[in-house]
Amino acid sequence: MELTLKRARLAVTITFIVNGFTAGTFVARIPDFKRILDISNGTLGTSLLFVSIGVFLALKPAGKNSARFGSKPVVFWATIALAFSCVLVGLLLSLQWFWLSLFLLGFSLATQDVAMNAHAVLVEQRAGRRLMSVFHGMFSVGTLIGGILGGLFSQWEVTPLNQSLGLFLIYMVAAFAVRPIYLPAETDKHDFTSGPRAKHPFIFWILGFFGLFAAISEGAAGDWGGVLARDAFGATPFISTLPYIVFCSAMIIGRFSGDYLAHRFGASLVIAMGGIISGTGLTAGLIVGGIPAIMISWFLLGIGLSVVIPLMFSAAGTLATKRYAGVIAPSEAVAKVSGVSYFGFVLGPPLIGFIADVIELRWTLFLIAAFSYLLIFASKYAREA
Repeated sequence: MELTLKRARLAVTITFIVNGFTAGTFVARIPDFKRILDISNGTLGTSLLFVSIGVFLALKPAGKNSARFGSKPVVFWATIALAFSCVLVGLLLSLQWFWLSLFLLGFSLATQDVAMNAHAVLVEQRAGRRLMSVFHGMFSVGTLIGGILGGLFSQWEVTPLNQSLGLFLIYMVAAFAVRPIYLPAETDKHDFTSGPRAKHPFIFWILGFFGLFAAISEGAAGDWGGVLARDAFGATPFISTLPYIVFCSAMIIGRFSGDYLAHRFGASLVIAMGGIISGTGLTAGLIVGGIPAIMISWFLLGIGLSVVIPLMFSAAGTLATKRYAGVIAPSEAVAKVSGVSYFGFVLGPPLIGFIADVIELRWTLFLIAAFSYLLIFASKYAREA
């Protein structure tokens, strides 16, 4: 049994890396997509919206299918679909083709995301120990490596199509290699097809809203840290990239230590302290001002936010299994929480931008500090996780 769990943990880890690596390589090539298609910033922004549309339309069926068939087959087929969608994006045949391929990419990524998190909950519960933060840490590692390699591919003038063909081969090999070592599909099947279903408990919406606060802060920190450094404090182009690099590094550190801290001190205290650290760190950095202060504040922001979404997913899976068995499957609970949470990645950056058009960006970012402090109230809902 122990060997089986270790193998399943390896399979989930690889899938998280693949998911993050895809996101990282995609973001790194966005300037190339814009150049090849010869489109404006506004058209690019509209195009990227199709990724978000794909993500949101995938969440509900991903949760239901993971409950009906088990998360294992959904993860496998989503990885296959992801491999093909990368190639479709790389073709760049036309703007309309780009939109369609981005929709499929978002749909595949989100389906894989929900199913892999559902399987992660299963592995975590079978192992009897916290693993979710480490899994999400591997996602962050995949994102960072993917971003670096995508940037290098762009620098070396590797075409998006050639890059995507390479990803296709890697993902196909990974999908078939890890397929046998997932836990059997029967272990997390939940048949709710017979009889009327009870309404999903409101607590999962609450968990999602707190995840939303964290996601808004994550998205805004990534998109606006460089702008703040350059416009408010006169940073050079290279220095202006450092807040995001520091933030990503802090997220990795926080997620790799999050499970240990949650096991030792409890998820409730860890989330509350995360809210205090991120809120206070950002507030102090914005008040003091200057590049060194911004670096420190972005690091503390990343440390504080790093554990929130993994622990919210873990809480959702645990509540579905222990308190609401027969009412909602863990995969559906994860899908519901992620569906609300991930909206923050879409909402956060433009929300900050809109407010910053009215008042200075530096003061607008205090809103992120406020969202961080709200996470203190989320701690009570993670006690059973």
